[in-house]
Amino acid sequence: MTPKPPENPLSPRKAPLQRRATATVDAIVEAAARILETLGPDGYTTNAVAERAGVSIGSLYQYFPNRDALTVALIERETSTLLEQARQAATEPTCAAALSGLIDAAIAHQMRRPALARVIDFEERRLPLGERNLRVAEQLHRVIVEALGRPDAPAIKDRETAAQDVLALAHGINDVAGERMETDAQSLRERVWIAVRGYLVGMAEIGR
Repeated sequence: MTPKPPENPLSPRKAPLQRRATATVDAIVEAAARILETLGPDGYTTNAVAERAGVSIGSLYQYFPNRDALTVALIERETSTLLEQARQAATEPTCAAALSGLIDAAIAHQMRRPALARVIDFEERRLPLGERNLRVAEQLHRVIVEALGRPDAPAIKDRETAAQDVLALAHGINDVAGERMETDAQSLRERVWIAVRGYLVGMAEIGR
């Protein structure tokens, strides 16, 4: 008999197959989000999540083996929204519009639920999600590389490196704004855009 592979402690135990089960999982994940953004990690327990979701602790454990697995599901939910908006930005016909759309998506990701975004940033660093984080970064990186290939883009030779730098600039400014608990999305957008545009124009001017 083939031995059963060990359970990944960061993966759900099973995927919901029926509408009712999907609604239960959605309620559990949203309850986790609400507890994290209101009580922080100290109040974040599986019992508290189950109570907030209105389900039994047994129902929670049917899908999530532990708190970290639930946190990963929440991270994936929030990231999926960002990536969907990034894919929409990638369809824009100009470099300026594509980069603007990507910046808007990143800021919306940060500002939509800022307290939750701060906790998720911390959890992404705490949990062993290296491969997963690289996959997300690569998808965002590709959007920028493609944008830099559009006719209106600054004439940059090394688009791969430039895209990595743009991603780092935007991510860094966005993260610091989150740590400062900023709420002015327009101000943040203007600062990110100035930094990105200034970098790209400067790189084109020096022929890099």
